[in-house]
Amino acid sequence: MKIAIIGAGNMGGATALGLAGALPDARITVTAKHAATLEKFAARGLQTSLDNVSAAADADVVVLGVKPWLAQGVLAELKPALAGKVLVSFVAGVPGAEMLTWLDGSGIAGAYSVIPNLAIEVGESMSFIHELCGTPETLATVRGLFDAVGRTAVVDEKRLNAGMMLASCGTAFALRYVRASAEGGVELGLYPQEALDAALQTVRGAAALLAARGTHPEAEIDRVTTPGGITIKGLNAMEEAGFSAAVIAGLKAWKPKQ
Repeated sequence: MKIAIIGAGNMGGATALGLAGALPDARITVTAKHAATLEKFAARGLQTSLDNVSAAADADVVVLGVKPWLAQGVLAELKPALAGKVLVSFVAGVPGAEMLTWLDGSGIAGAYSVIPNLAIEVGESMSFIHELCGTPETLATVRGLFDAVGRTAVVDEKRLNAGMMLASCGTAFALRYVRASAEGGVELGLYPQEALDAALQTVRGAAALLAARGTHPEAEIDRVTTPGGITIKGLNAMEEAGFSAAVIAGLKAWKPKQ
């Protein structure tokens, strides 16, 4: 399979590196405005180009990884090269109906809005997929790509925004917890790297435990919270400080004020 990733920014670049590791037989081309941006991808054996149109013309799947305010112009540039191809758009905040008007007359085989997260670089993304147009075959192609670098969920457009906050923005939210936890560990007497290593392994282990047992988080919390013990005291102190409410408020922050 030939994949062109248009835009070597944070998400486009992470996707290129993740797919290169997961799909060694795929030919991946990454584009950018400046040659210096592409050096690290060339060093990893990926094809690179400063020409978006030629990269797209030679691909089976075109991934649009540019900033939202550039998307319409870049798609207008690519439009003559999209016939018969599958388009994956990482562009957030553009309604699907509007994206389809930009693609009108392109002869695209399928178009999908996809929200991955930065863990795609290490094969651990949670990617949400919304079909703008396509067939069961083109959907299977897109889902196969992102299943190779994590897990996927196919959703309607409304739930795509929820997925963005929970899994894409959620990466930053989870890392902020790790940072706070490590800072607390230092205050308790651990060296900074010790505290960070412990926080990372604790989060990794908690996630693995839930995945392995298939239980609700509260069920595993109950196994740790001995009556009268220090864990329940810590949890209650966090809740008094607004922990759960703050997390939910952060997830809902994308919604416009009524």
